[in-house]
This record gives sequence, C-alpha cells and structure tokens, in this order.
Amino acid sequence: MKLKLILAFAIITTISCGENDNSTPETTFGIFTVLDDNTVEMNGDINSSTLRNFENLVNEYPSISQIEIREVPGSLDDEINLQFSKKVHDSNIAIHLLDNGIIASGGVDFFLAGVRRTKGINTMIGVHSWAGENETATDFPEGHANHLPYINYYISIGFTQQEAEDFYYFTINAAPASSIHYMTESEIEQYGLLKL
Repeated sequence: MKLKLILAFAIITTISCGENDNSTPETTFGIFTVLDDNTVEMNGDINSSTLRNFENLVNEYPSISQIEIREVPGSLDDEINLQFSKKVHDSNIAIHLLDNGIIASGGVDFFLAGVRRTKGINTMIGVHSWAGENETATDFPEGHANHLPYINYYISIGFTQQEAEDFYYFTINAAPASSIHYMTESEIEQYGLLKL
C-alpha cells in the first residue's frame, strides 16, 4: 500500500512539474519589458546588470528589432553602458524615444547606438560633463586619453572622427557633472542625434 502511495505521489509531482515547464516566457529583463516579438520598452537607469539582461532578452526573443525608451536618466556603470550600447548597435536595432520620454547622460550615449534613431513629441535629451572621484572631463585638455573611450565609442557606431569629437566636446562643456543641459531642437539636428 505504501508503495502505491509513493508511486501516485511521484506521478502527480511529475505532472505538476511538466505543467510548469509550459509556463509563458519571461517578459521582463531588468529595465526591459517585451511588448511583442519585435519590440521592447526600456525604462530606468543602465546598470551593471543591463548587458547581461539584454543578452538574456535576445536569447529568448531573437527577432527584437526596436527598443522604445520611456525614461533612461543615465548610467550607473559607464563601462558596461558602452559595451551594452555597442552590442545593441551591432544587433541592428532601432531606438525610438517615446512621446514625453527622457534620456540623459549615459542614456543619450545609449540612444545613439540605434541604427535608426527617432523621437516622439515633448521629449527631453540631457547632456553634461562626466566626473570621477576627484576629476571631471573638463579638467583634461582636448585630445587627452581620458576622452577617447567616448569618442571611440561614437566612431564605432557610425560617427565620423569629426562628428564624434564635436558632439563629445559639446556634451562635456554644455553643463557640469552636477547639472544638465537639455538640448534644443537645433542642437539635436546639428549633432545628428536622429537618424532615419
């Protein structure tokens, strides 16, 4: 009798586990939410987990071709941000800043990774200088090695050397690290932030 009860329990357990295997796929990966097989919404700061979350996302949804940004106010890990952004660019993904959307600081660097870059209405695009523990970007002269990671990143996603330098030096001089400058429509056009 005990053996029959044990077998019955084992069968019920196996059936229950099988049902869990057929659960719906994950739709949230950190700051990413899957809207459909092709589109993801992005909302939140880029952090040290973002690259890994994005890799998990595209493993499960390999046909993702567009990221729609609600709000990306910045990056908490600039090194990961540049790696992640380059991976998005190399994956041939378009990026759209939604109506009333906001990007700033590292969020702007990420936006530029889009192979197509568009925006809705009433958007805000904020830039400023970066800062380390005891230094800021403007402490270093133009051409200094500390500027190269950002300039080289812009070149790697399609900017010319001149375009990369012009935009980078504009951002670090537009506002100190403790503040923010929201770009005008003419500045957005001048520095080629949108790309159809």
